[in-house]
Parts: sequence; C-alpha cells; structure tokens
Amino acid sequence: MSQPRHCPAVLIAAPASGQGKTTVTAALARLHRNQGRKVRVFKCGPDFLDPMILERASGAPVYQLDMWMVGEQESRRLLWEAAAEADLILIEGVMGLFDGTPSSADLARHFGVPVLGVIDGTAMAQTFGALALGLARYQPDLPFAGVLANRVGTLRHAQLLEGSLTEGLRWYGALSRETGIELPSRHLGLVQASELNDLDLRLDAAADALASSCEVALPPAVEFAAPDVIAAEPLLAGVRIAVARDEAFAFTYGASLDLLRAMGAELSFFSPIRDRVLPEADSLYLPGGYPELHHVALAQNTAMLDAIRAHHRAGKPLLAECGGMLYLLDSLTDVEGTRAELVGLLAGDAVMQKRLAALALQAVELPEGSLRGHTYHHSLTTTELTPIARGLSPNGGRGAEAVYREGRMTASYVHFYFPSNPSAIAALFAPDLDAAFASKSNRRTAAPTGDCVSSGRSPSNVGAGLLAKRP
Repeated sequence: MSQPRHCPAVLIAAPASGQGKTTVTAALARLHRNQGRKVRVFKCGPDFLDPMILERASGAPVYQLDMWMVGEQESRRLLWEAAAEADLILIEGVMGLFDGTPSSADLARHFGVPVLGVIDGTAMAQTFGALALGLARYQPDLPFAGVLANRVGTLRHAQLLEGSLTEGLRWYGALSRETGIELPSRHLGLVQASELNDLDLRLDAAADALASSCEVALPPAVEFAAPDVIAAEPLLAGVRIAVARDEAFAFTYGASLDLLRAMGAELSFFSPIRDRVLPEADSLYLPGGYPELHHVALAQNTAMLDAIRAHHRAGKPLLAECGGMLYLLDSLTDVEGTRAELVGLLAGDAVMQKRLAALALQAVELPEGSLRGHTYHHSLTTTELTPIARGLSPNGGRGAEAVYREGRMTASYVHFYFPSNPSAIAALFAPDLDAAFASKSNRRTAAPTGDCVSSGRSPSNVGAGLLAKRP
C-alpha cells in the first residue's frame, strides 16, 4: 500500500472575486521558483485562463482541483503525486473563500491545507484586521496560515495593515498596486498568457515586490494521503484525434488530454486560423476559447471550413465545446456587430453579448453516459435544432445547457471534464460506434463519485490544463 507524502502547501483565497488571487499566487510561485524550489500550482474549480498564467509563473503544469467536477479521489491523487516532486504546493481558490458548494474552504479543510487569505487593501486601514480575523475564525475547524495584503499604496499603508492584525495572525507581506504587476483581463477573465509579451517581466516584478515585504519561508508541511489509483483502460487505442489549438481555441483541461492519451489515443494539434488541412485523424475535438476575437480570420480560412465539413460528411466523430460549437454554427457576430459566416454544420447563429449569458457547473446525461463540466459564456445562440440532452447544475447555477447532435457530431456550450466518465468520452471519440457501445456496456457508465483515473505518469510530464469561473 502506498504511503502518505508530505509537502509544504497553502491555499490562496480571498473574501471575494477580483481581489487579485491569481496575481498573488503567481507572485508566490515565481518567488519560490526563483529561489530554486520546485513549485506545483493547482486551481480550484473550472478555470482555463488562470492556469495559463500560473504555468508560466511556476514552470510546471497546472491542474484543477474540485470536490464535485474532479472528485475527491482524483483531487487526492493529483496532490499526492505533486507532493512526490514539489518543494511547495500552491492552490489558488475560486471566488470568495466560503462561496459555493463545495467551496474553496471545503477543499482546504478536507485535505488539511492551510488558507492564505488575500485581501485587497485599497482604501482600507485597520478594518483590514477585522476582515482578516473574520476569514480566519468564521469556520473554527478551517486551517488558516495568515494573510497577505494586495494593491497596497505606500510602505506606511502596508504597516497600518500589518499592525491591524490580532490573535497572532501571520503577516505574509504585501503587493503594491503598481500597474506593472497587475494582470490584465477581458470579458471571460484574464488575458491569455500567450498574449502578454511582458508576462515574465510582470511575474518577476511581482516576485521581487513580495520578497521585499515578507520572509521567503516555506509554510508547514501538509500530509497528503495516498489515493486508490484505477488505471485507465485502452478504450481509444490507436485512435487519432485532431485537437484545435491556437488563439481562438485554447480552453482544454490538461487532465482531459491526459485521459485521451492514457486510453491510447494519439493527439495531433492544429490551428483553425492558420492551417488549411486537418491532421490525419479519426476524430476531431474543437474546445472552447475566443473565436469571437478571431471570427473574421476563421471565416477567411475557407480551406479549413471545407476540411471540417468533409470530416463530418465522412461520419467521423466530432466533439465541439462552447467556442468550438460557435465555430460550427452558420454565423457568429461580435459585440461591435461584425458578422462572419463559419462552418455551418449546426443550423443557427450566435451573437456576443456585453454581459454574462450563463455561468454554472453542469451534469449532462448523454446516451454514452453522464458527464460533468461547466458553462461560462457571453454569447446567445439562436437555433431550431432539438437538443438530445440538457445540463443540470448541482447547486442551482444559471444555465441548463443544450447538447446538440447531428450524426457523430456532438456540440454544446458545456466544457466537459473528461475524467468524470472515461467510458462516455471513449464512446464519443471512438470511430467504431458499435464497438464503443459494446465495450461501454461492460463497464459502469454513471458519473463517477470520485474514482481516480491515472495515466500511469506524473501530471508534471504532460501538458497542463488551460477560464470559466465556478459558480
């Protein structure tokens, strides 16, 4: 039986969204990395953009942790494997510390990881101490490491905040509100890491600023219990899957791609913006991203539009999520009113909105089995297609997303977390549908309650997960 592992760890949380958790987590990761330490970072809940930044900061893949979507056992496995190689584990929370069910606090308590509270110190002095005390004592059984002030004005301001702490709360330092440190954002969240030419400069500046205001010391070690590991079955052995990846389509979970590989699939990446032909492939995966920022360029690449239509006409599997689904519609119109005609495999049109259209965790019952994931988008789609299923949010979040199917093409706003049901994912991508269902009938197909799926390798050896915030 595998033994527990120990590694210093903290979960970075805040009273609310928008307090700068990602900036602080990235600064801590880069600070300790620059000290020569191996840092592994995780992100609570469904998110694609924050992990891109955190990967650059830490130099290692970033995976999701979530008690519902990922599951307790799979989250345990990820932490346990990271503890074998890391000098420090950082977990960035989601929304406010106690928000949601399950919350960041629930995850921290379950795994015994102490919370580092990040509080935006803008326009605040001694009240900082009251807020910090509330975070630390609101749930008496929550392990709490201390607090860090973000967006501090002057040295005197930082001293006032530190002096307001009571009951022995530890001061972890402060970050200033300098524009060279703060990370820019757009409608779906942070700007993608690949779009920030000065990202490494920002990260190093944040790390240096943090080092000047606190001790560069590791937190106490946390014990991570060994999980029960279930090896993935080779349900996609030899299946070639083409995966869209460029500026328009980058929202993929590392754990999902790991699972495809663990089941024997061969992944080939291509750009719907620049490439004129698809890779040789049995199946096609169009993940989410920012097609609304590149819809004109996507429309102008008519060779790729034709290639995707030909793939569908050949009866080959195609899974499209959120932005990938928008790409398959007749047209997409951005917030300025610019319309572009796209693939046209799904009869309908989408229009970008200036406000959030849907935000929710989702459980979807498909013919292949139940899958878990989430939805987060700013577009509205008009179609006369009849969905084959609709998502259900476990905590009443907005959105009961439709899932559409035409032949072997499955499309939805839902971003699926593939490890939530490996056999269902295998059936979606398997070229031989009859064989896929025959194989599936010999295994359980309900959404897992926390079973692990292991690729037989450490997550540090594979590509990392790349927005949507959990409700």
